[in-house]
Amino acid sequence: MANVHPKVDAVIVGLGWCGSLMAEELTRAGLNVVAIERGPWVETAVDFPPSVDMDELRWDTRRAMLLPPAIETITFRNDPTQKALPARDWHFNEWGYNVGGSGTHWAGMAWRFLPFDFQPYSMTVERYGAAQFVDGLIVQDWGVTYDDLEPFYDRFEKIAGVSGKAGNLRGEKIPGGNIFEGARSDEYPLPPLKTTRLTDLFCEASASLGYHPFMVPAGQTSAAYTNPLGVRMGPCTYCGYCMYYGCGNWSKSTPNNCVVPVLMQRKNFSVLTESTVLRANLAPDGKTATGVTYVDKDNKTWEQPADIVVFSAFQMQNVRLMLLSKIGKPYDHATGEGVVGRAYSFQTVSGANIFFENEYLNQFIGAGALSAQIDDFNGDNFDHTGMDFIGGAGILVVSRGARPIGNADFLPPGTPRWGSEWKKAYTHSFQNGTFIFGQGTSFAHKDAYLDLDPEYKDIHGLPLLRLTYDYNENDRRSAKLIEDKSVEIGKKMGAKLVVATNATNQHASPYQLASDHTNGGAVMGLDPKTSALNRFQQSWDVHNVFVLGASSFPNNAGYNPTGTVGALTLWTAKAIIETYLDKRGPLVAN
Repeated sequence: MANVHPKVDAVIVGLGWCGSLMAEELTRAGLNVVAIERGPWVETAVDFPPSVDMDELRWDTRRAMLLPPAIETITFRNDPTQKALPARDWHFNEWGYNVGGSGTHWAGMAWRFLPFDFQPYSMTVERYGAAQFVDGLIVQDWGVTYDDLEPFYDRFEKIAGVSGKAGNLRGEKIPGGNIFEGARSDEYPLPPLKTTRLTDLFCEASASLGYHPFMVPAGQTSAAYTNPLGVRMGPCTYCGYCMYYGCGNWSKSTPNNCVVPVLMQRKNFSVLTESTVLRANLAPDGKTATGVTYVDKDNKTWEQPADIVVFSAFQMQNVRLMLLSKIGKPYDHATGEGVVGRAYSFQTVSGANIFFENEYLNQFIGAGALSAQIDDFNGDNFDHTGMDFIGGAGILVVSRGARPIGNADFLPPGTPRWGSEWKKAYTHSFQNGTFIFGQGTSFAHKDAYLDLDPEYKDIHGLPLLRLTYDYNENDRRSAKLIEDKSVEIGKKMGAKLVVATNATNQHASPYQLASDHTNGGAVMGLDPKTSALNRFQQSWDVHNVFVLGASSFPNNAGYNPTGTVGALTLWTAKAIIETYLDKRGPLVAN
């Protein structure tokens, strides 16, 4: 029999960006909140001081901050005729494994999605007609618009201390910012990061081609900053150790730096670490959750009763928890019915590797989001008339910091794998080799979905999540356009060698170094027949369960998901506090 804790107002599963932002809002409103985090407690000053944080072997090569696949992984196959096998390495599913979740080790690109990204179906049909959709593609509006989320984007950026420059301030287009972005109500909290030789080359070349370059909004502070919660942050030192690392300089926007210190001072908040939630528990009628069941580090089973259950784990884990909890109807690929596991999307990646003759890019200097981009071919920013796809990509260069071990494989084609010629090529490429990255949209397809694996189980005897996925034709076509544009820009930058890259030229694999931005599976929307959640990320079936994160996205955009994850969390928190606490029922009629 499980041990039982005292009941609380809300239990939050996963204390990353979603969980910490939701906990901050709910505790500030006076609710008693318990967060349950699978990973250990980490402290910025103790676990990520500069003397420890820059350990490439520990954090980058051995991925010490990520959930080991031996604890939990997915099984993968490209189509339903294949047998799915467990992924035994990272790349596709780089899940956080500590307080702060993936928000601790993220690179820091803090984007807003385009207005089109929230209404891809209605905007496409209005401009081109339904014939623009590739057969089998799942395209649906989110139930929220950019304008709905704009105040919450603004709030997230100020909590995170984002550095950038507005390109559309209250409808006025501003050169130097992203003129394609939706209208902003306010400027970024901080100016953009410093430019580098690489970003200058990219901006000069793309501008000469008639495009509109800008510095990427960054979750690294360009100056000293105090956020709205009273947390003080220091200016970025451009050490180059961001992605897969913490930040002992208090310069990177992480839950650990920006929110958790405030939470830990509140008496109505507590966190249980090294504890794995197995499922939400349902009342006999199946229409409400009574709390969650979890296993602690001593393998003891507990129940945490709560009036509100919030799933705020990584996207894959949220979907698995929904399936294990029997909340919502699982997607049936054969019939097309069901919603949990449906509408999975990834990220369509293509671009070019470029090698200069003698540029000396000094790439050991950088930051996780120190990048320049063009959005001329992102979303629906360009005319798709006569094209056989929708979507596109942001095209960017990244001055992230070229680290000695990780950069050793970035060499021109034909370079020997060892010996004096390898050393010579590596010495040259470290200063002269880089890439142009097309981070693309990705749309769901009826043949891409998540379900529970019938054979493989975790250490608790519960089935692993199975992913059936391959690149669809729409995303392959958009990737080819972005590949061509990237080659064009690379040549204009003066690179001696430009090598086209395109992840969609092969079958998708969990070991691809393309992206770790996985989305969907428990998506939001306006129709319970095609979405697991309503527009407030509330389960259609169990009204006191809310599911936060990229699992809510019906499609991916040509950006990183974190800014939108944060904005949606704050949007949902407002609905819970201002409406749900009085209503205690569905926020949208089913």
